[in-house]
Amino acid sequence: MSSYQFTPQAVDDLLDIWSFIANDNLDAADRVETAIFRACDFLADSPFAGNTRSDLTPLPVRFWVVQPYSNYRIVYDPSKKPLQVIRILHGARDLRPILT
Repeated sequence: MSSYQFTPQAVDDLLDIWSFIANDNLDAADRVETAIFRACDFLADSPFAGNTRSDLTPLPVRFWVVQPYSNYRIVYDPSKKPLQVIRILHGARDLRPILT
């Protein structure tokens, strides 16, 4: 199994996501967090599985939709060793200004 690491921003994103959901439902927050970690495990083993989005950022990053919570996107750099999770963002956010 390969490894990954979170940037400080990704750690903050994960905490914000968990806290927001936990305000309504602690179990749901834990399920979303687990799904995010599983997605990161998968990406560490398959770093080019995600999509590039040149319409959102010129950075050499990829995007992965967290399943089954498709509102959340993992933004990561597949060229870093270990794989670097740059951000974990809700898809309804305006991603372009966050990623430029």
